[in-house]
Amino acid sequence: MKKEKYNVAVVGATGAVGEEMRHVLQERVFPVGELRLLASERSAGRTLQFRNKEIRVDVLGEDSFKGIDLALFSAGGSVSAKFAPLAVNARAVVVDNTACFRMEPDIPLVVPEVNPQEIGRYKDRGIIANPNCSTIQMVVALKPIHDAARIKRVVVSTYQSVSGAGRMAMEELSHQVSALFNGKEIEKQKFPHQIAFNCIPHIDVFLDGGYTKEEMKMINETRKILGEPSLRMTATTVRVPVFCGHSESVNIETEKKLTAKDVRAILREAPGILICDEPEKNNYPMPIDAVGKDATLVGRIREDDSVPNGINLWVVADNLRKGAALNAVQIAEVLIRDYI
Repeated sequence: MKKEKYNVAVVGATGAVGEEMRHVLQERVFPVGELRLLASERSAGRTLQFRNKEIRVDVLGEDSFKGIDLALFSAGGSVSAKFAPLAVNARAVVVDNTACFRMEPDIPLVVPEVNPQEIGRYKDRGIIANPNCSTIQMVVALKPIHDAARIKRVVVSTYQSVSGAGRMAMEELSHQVSALFNGKEIEKQKFPHQIAFNCIPHIDVFLDGGYTKEEMKMINETRKILGEPSLRMTATTVRVPVFCGHSESVNIETEKKLTAKDVRAILREAPGILICDEPEKNNYPMPIDAVGKDATLVGRIREDDSVPNGINLWVVADNLRKGAALNAVQIAEVLIRDYI
């Protein structure tokens, strides 16, 4: 028998994504009974507002999940590795926003607009993984094109905002801009180089072969989500001095020929996408347009004349929202509607 309300825990409640999760739960009128906000000891005792009530932040512990139906995790991979199984043992279903479980074969990796049927597989381990923020917005755009013409190869370059590296990264950009305008020395803590007025082609650690971990996340996660383990794909990820909103230049080769007009028509009917593609009117997606929006914005749609069946896209989304918190809540919405 379905419940009228569900008890929800947010792990990492005081972080940038955790705060966005709380806002999205409220905005989408998710049927929350009790909202349990969990974080580290340094945040304990703070109060955060939810539906006109002040809720105290509690310290995350081994007994934090008693009576919880859904646990939304966004506090780092090591926290998820330890506490997600404890939440499952307490009979909660976990939606995890870290990389901890994404590539485990018995844990579904889900974007609701792309592969919602995978959500039912939560029963294997009690955990559903949220993909990387840059992967989510890209596959929302790729899936309808793949369904129509089968994608053979993807080349993506990302322009990722500092909020993807957390609140401290946002503060670092702000402080560096202020320091430079006031003739002061900048401080570097979160990034290896100055981020203000700069682009850093380095997100996460470098791996053997020259790719970064972030780039390999995009490649491996896209293959898993689309169910195409041999999809040819390459990625370059770049951190840019933007506070919020990730942008991506995506080049696609398909088996079947699609014109730019075909792609616009396909994406216009696809869930979760807003077409912004009137370059003659200077209408194209930009990060400032995406902030606070649920949709993935797509524009600069054009044919790649260098290959027989090539298409170029420019894809933008709010990385804290669709790239993290919204996607997790959408998964939870499907869970309570169809499975629990």
